[in-house]
Amino acid sequence: MPLSILDLVPISEGSAARAAIAASMSSARLADRLGFHRLWFAEHHNTPNLAASATSLLISQAASVTERIRVGSGGVMLPNHAPLMVAEQYGTLVNMHGDRIDLGLGRAPGTDMMTAQALGRSSAEPQAFAQSIYDLQGWFGETGTAHSMPIMSAVSAGTAVPIWVLGSTVNGASIAGQLGLPFSVASHFAPDQLDQAIQVYKEAFSTEAPTAQIEKPYVMAGINVMVADTDEEAEREFTVIEQMFLDIVRGKRRKIQPPVDPETLAAQGGGNNPMLRIKAVGAPRTVKAQLEEFVERTGADELITVTYAYDPAVRDRSLQLLAKSWF
Repeated sequence: MPLSILDLVPISEGSAARAAIAASMSSARLADRLGFHRLWFAEHHNTPNLAASATSLLISQAASVTERIRVGSGGVMLPNHAPLMVAEQYGTLVNMHGDRIDLGLGRAPGTDMMTAQALGRSSAEPQAFAQSIYDLQGWFGETGTAHSMPIMSAVSAGTAVPIWVLGSTVNGASIAGQLGLPFSVASHFAPDQLDQAIQVYKEAFSTEAPTAQIEKPYVMAGINVMVADTDEEAEREFTVIEQMFLDIVRGKRRKIQPPVDPETLAAQGGGNNPMLRIKAVGAPRTVKAQLEEFVERTGADELITVTYAYDPAVRDRSLQLLAKSWF
């Protein structure tokens, strides 16, 4: 089964966006060498701890420093953008870097509503979302012309950028299925509807939709991963993301914090966050078993892993141990 990576370009305490981006590009080179299938960047705004905002720019830089791995968005929050601009950006990416580019699309704002307004956010209603995808496919088609209007994009014509639908609920799953597109389920932070979402996606899947681009359902499921030499070390490193989610609950705006003792975090009211229960944390053998159990549970066709670390070297070590145990 393919393993992929979702990167939000975390900014550690005492560091800055420049260093975070450089570390992500270094990890991209490593992931390329190790055999991971794809590397996606997720769009977020108005947060001090993530540098994944200008998604297409990160994709371009990652594609320029890698050779084999697919690079894309996980995702572009489409209502935050003019679809024509997205077509032109991703068409340009293909013309610059070849056919390794993916376009994952979501409907969530990826931020708070005030920031969404500053982004000029448009309707996220399913019908508008579906129409935008249909037009994108026209712009990526041979003529480079939208299906609903006589507007063309020369730079995206003929690029055939693969489109994915991202979602965390049965609603997103139903849209992906009805459109006949591959589905990436955000179970790494929204696990509550995971099983139902996959079932709904498969039941709703149609090859008759004008947007359909695959012949059968394809599910990529998100999972939090931290691999270290021992279970104890991995559990300590996992407190990095647990602190991040605790900060969200408490309204704290901090950069990524160093790991702490799990018992200390538990005493502070953190640890065992139900939003993070889809995880594989431990030594290589432990993580492999947890991943296999997750695959058996979901029937996923691909896994996309999410690894937060205060020290980029810890993240890279986790990637190395994961690749060695899985591939």
